[in-house]
Amino acid sequence: MRPTMSSSALPLPLSTASLTHTHGHAYHLSHSSSSNNTNLHSPNLSFPPNPTQWSSEDHSNPHQPRTIRYRLSQLCRDGQPHLARQLFDEIPHPKTVLWNTIIIGFVFNGMSDEALMFYSRMKSNSNTQCDFYTYSAVLKACAETRNLKTGKAVHCHVLRSHSNPSRIVCNSLLNMYATCLSSVDEEMGFVGLDFLGRDLVCRVFDTMRKRDVIAWNTLISWYVKTERFVEAVRSFWMMMKVGIKLSVVSFVNVFPAVSRMGSVKRANTLYGLLLKLGSEVFNDPFALSSAIFMYAELGCLDFARKVFDCSLEKNPEVWNTMIGGYVQNNHPVEALNLFIKALESENTVFNDVTFLSALTAASQLQQLDFAQQLHGYLIKNSLGSRIIIINAMIVMYSRCNLVHLSFEVFSRMCERDAVSWNTMVSAFVQNGLDDEGLMLVYEMQKQGFVIDSVTVTALLSAASNIRNKEIGKQTHAYILRHGIQFEGMESYLIDMYAKSGLIEAAQGLFEMYCTYCRDQATWNAIIAGNTQNGLIEQAFNIFRRMLEQNVTPNEVTLASILPACHPEGSMALAKQLHAFAMRNCLDQNVFVGSALVDMYSKLGAITCAENAFAMSHEKNSVTYTNMILGYGQHGNAEKALSLFHSMRESGIKPDAVTFVALLAACNYAGLVDAGLQIFESMEREYGIRPSHEHYCCIADMLGRVGRVVEAYEFVKELGEEGNILRIWGSLLAACRIHGEFELGKIVASKLLQMERGKSTTGYHVLLSNIYAEEGNWVYVNRVRKEMREKGLTKDVGCSWIDVAGYVNFFASRDQKHPQSDGIYETLAELAVKMKADGYRPCLDSETGWISESEE
Repeated sequence: MRPTMSSSALPLPLSTASLTHTHGHAYHLSHSSSSNNTNLHSPNLSFPPNPTQWSSEDHSNPHQPRTIRYRLSQLCRDGQPHLARQLFDEIPHPKTVLWNTIIIGFVFNGMSDEALMFYSRMKSNSNTQCDFYTYSAVLKACAETRNLKTGKAVHCHVLRSHSNPSRIVCNSLLNMYATCLSSVDEEMGFVGLDFLGRDLVCRVFDTMRKRDVIAWNTLISWYVKTERFVEAVRSFWMMMKVGIKLSVVSFVNVFPAVSRMGSVKRANTLYGLLLKLGSEVFNDPFALSSAIFMYAELGCLDFARKVFDCSLEKNPEVWNTMIGGYVQNNHPVEALNLFIKALESENTVFNDVTFLSALTAASQLQQLDFAQQLHGYLIKNSLGSRIIIINAMIVMYSRCNLVHLSFEVFSRMCERDAVSWNTMVSAFVQNGLDDEGLMLVYEMQKQGFVIDSVTVTALLSAASNIRNKEIGKQTHAYILRHGIQFEGMESYLIDMYAKSGLIEAAQGLFEMYCTYCRDQATWNAIIAGNTQNGLIEQAFNIFRRMLEQNVTPNEVTLASILPACHPEGSMALAKQLHAFAMRNCLDQNVFVGSALVDMYSKLGAITCAENAFAMSHEKNSVTYTNMILGYGQHGNAEKALSLFHSMRESGIKPDAVTFVALLAACNYAGLVDAGLQIFESMEREYGIRPSHEHYCCIADMLGRVGRVVEAYEFVKELGEEGNILRIWGSLLAACRIHGEFELGKIVASKLLQMERGKSTTGYHVLLSNIYAEEGNWVYVNRVRKEMREKGLTKDVGCSWIDVAGYVNFFASRDQKHPQSDGIYETLAELAVKMKADGYRPCLDSETGWISESEE
């Protein structure tokens, strides 16, 4: 196996001039820092022994190799490679052992670029020959600098100089390829193949005559990095079969493969094997933490806790892994209890990871008291000044819906990094404060921080939330100019354009992406976008295309397509989708369950909605709110109120939308006093500030039962907060229904003043009908003339009915239906029966209605 490089010259990163920089202290690294970067499966470096072939004559030389080599080694071990280099440069004809010593010394001190430069100088010296110490050190330097090109060149040199490379060199080659190729894979996808398409790491492994545990461990680690988990486990068993003694690193490398395969049985087998190897292996902290992490990844927290409890010696890594496992599986209470227990343990110093896990658990728990206690503990113990900890505090308060505390923590930071700014921007956007998030991005740029992929994600979310197409377009242009790429970018852009009303742009983006580039999120975004824009047929067509191209729908897909069944009016289609969800085990997802309840309620099938609600094992505030809203729409206010009490008893907190549903239910049923009590309890008991949606419900509720003047006074007391078209429009409708014509004129005047430039048809129609019912034809004609001048037309009413699986649509005075003659005959018969029962039309106001031509 010969990589395609024949020249002996090396492509090295530093020039000769840059070597002079090493005489100073810029590249000085401590021993601990260099050792921390060493991979578990990489071969260890050691300084070469004294060569046995030296003669006694060499010792008479004042620059005898034995003495100089010892001095060079000692300087490198003491962290003074720049002095070692100065001493080396004074040697007129250094031998191989001295070249090896200085190269290994540079690698040992984390100066791998300088090590590669000295290797290039050594190769250009015809009097010295490289040995396995040289190649092992240089290959390690290539691995640490991720210099694949130089690594391949060194591989060529090895093959030219040694027909059978030593085991140490082969292990170094394995480590170099595995390290370099894994870093390249993260940026460019899997490229670790030779010109014949074969895996380079596997090829080196296959050419080895003798393979030790280091070689096998490196191969297993490589398989895990490249997500070939079956091969990793197979290699582990093959290593045992050929008689290689397992090490701690063997288990550390194979455990992640088993967890990613999702096999609890294999996990138990491997853990049992670990126990059989004895306490020396079993009690190793790396093995313990890896076993705990494996079980946590599999969701087997009981097994993970047993491993944790059985460990005799718990270091911070073991504690962190167990706490992190609870956090990862959304068990914040258990995580925080273990965190408190960890703080009580003696002789254990915890690090940032411990406190980050605790802060994340507090975020999941969303309990302000504990969050503030944890914050106080960190400050008291001088741990609250580190940027990484403060950033986690910002997230914690944000997820507790206390974004003002997040901003307070952010404002007090003495030093901020890009993560701090992005975290605060995201906190604003996630808590509905999109304008504040956008202003903070502006301030972030003024402070000299560059907008990155995280900032762009928040910007797109903000543009989607406030339906601001200009900000969305500017953000998209910024992405294109700066070549920003991040996971899920396509779905964010499609969602932004769809919510901004630019559905054609969203569809164009979707079609522009290649078929193999569309993931689940992209399909879900375009389906949801079409549904939200009322393009029901297009939404179902895309859903069918998704199935045809073998893209598996998930919970988000169903939650996006189910709302499309209501405008379609097809119960048969709704039941098909429900059955599809059940077959694919998606119906128990809380979002799908909530969407099913909403869909059946809006289709008029309240019993089916009740069944879907009862069958949902997991319910959140959205599930309860949808069911309450369904009861309200069907006139079952008592059931809505009863369900609200059940919601409180179950410990689920109602949100602002829940109260809109409750007030709407009371409104439909005429339960004014109950509705007012609920409205007053919002802020007093639940800390929810009423919005214009709640004010509109109260105004409409009072107006419906004839308490029009009280409704007017309620709206007036709101001041600027009540200057909403919908609120005054509801009040105007109440004035017309209950004959409050004088008040209606006042309300209409206010409405027409508020809607300047908006040209809303409905309020003009209402005002025209009020004047007609009063008999004021002059003002009727004036309103009609104004509507004609503004080009306003009344939206034609539409209804539909599902008969035998076919949806029939009807519009006012529609003649397009094939059975329209029979339908109008039936309507005429119904009108006769209504008159016979005493119904009489209001003839005095009939001439004031908008005519058919104006509709």
